[in-house]
Amino acid sequence: MEIRKVGVIGAGQMGNGIAHVFALAGYEVLMNDISRDALDQALTLIDANLDRQVSREKISAEDKAAALARITTTLKLADLGPTDLVIEAATERETVKAAIFEDLVPHLEPHTILTSNTSSISITRLASRTDRPEKFMGFHFMNPVPVMQLVELIRGIATDEATYQTCLGVVERIGKTASSSEDFPAFIVNRILMPMINEAVYTLYEGVGSVSSIDSAMKLGTNHPMGPLELADFIGLDTCLAIMNVLHEGLADTKYRPCPLLTKYVEAGWLGRKTDRGFYDYRQDPPVPTR
Repeated sequence: MEIRKVGVIGAGQMGNGIAHVFALAGYEVLMNDISRDALDQALTLIDANLDRQVSREKISAEDKAAALARITTTLKLADLGPTDLVIEAATERETVKAAIFEDLVPHLEPHTILTSNTSSISITRLASRTDRPEKFMGFHFMNPVPVMQLVELIRGIATDEATYQTCLGVVERIGKTASSSEDFPAFIVNRILMPMINEAVYTLYEGVGSVSSIDSAMKLGTNHPMGPLELADFIGLDTCLAIMNVLHEGLADTKYRPCPLLTKYVEAGWLGRKTDRGFYDYRQDPPVPTR
C-alpha cells in the first residue's frame, strides 16, 4: 500500500526528529503529544535543524519551507485515525505505550500500519494488545534522527510480509538504510551497545578508571566518536537503565545486570544532558566529570 500521511506520537527528542525526516521526504505529518508546549518546542527545534541543513547546503530554503508546511500538530490522539502509518515515539515504558495503543486503535482505518520506535520492548507483546498484530512492526530510529542513517525494522511473530515490505519502502524513501531484526530484547544495536555502556559504568564503579580516562580510552583506543559515558549522557541514563532492565529480565542472564551506579544516578535524577547532569555536569562549559 502507498503511505501518504504519517502520524507521530510524541514530540520529544525522537518524535520531532522522525517528523522532520518524514516531512522532508514529502510525507504529510501529523504530530501528537499531550503537551502543547512540547509540540511548540518540537516545531521550533525542527525549524532550527532544517536551518542547519540549509546552511550546510544539504537542502534548499524551498525544501525547508515545504517540509515545515507538511507538519501539523494535535493534542488529540483520535486525530491520527485517518493516517496510513503511525509511529509511536513516546517514553520507553511499556505501560505507557500499551495505553496509547489502546486509546488509538478504535479510531484507526483498517489499512493503517501501527509501529513503535521502541528501542528494546517486545514488538510481539505490544502488537498483541492491538486489533492488528499483522500490521504492527518495530520502527526503531537512531538518535539524532536527521543525522543517523540506520533504522531497525523489527517484525513481531504475527507481522505479515506486506507490512514489512511497505515499511522497508518507507525507509528507502526517507533516505535511510534498514537493518532487519528478529524480535528479541533490545534487537541488534542496543543488544550490543547497552552492555558496553553498562560495562563502562561498572569500570567507573569499581574504580578501574575515571570518567575522563574511560571515555578517552574508548575514543582514542577504539576510534569511537564519543566515549561510552558521554554517549550514555546523550542517550539518557534513564533510557540506558530501562534497556538494561529489559535485557536482564527478558534474557535472564546475569551479564545484563544493570550496574548499581547507573541505578543510583537515575534515582538522583541525574539523567545526562536533558537534566544538565549525568556522568558529566553540563552546567559548565566545557562539561566536567561528576566523578
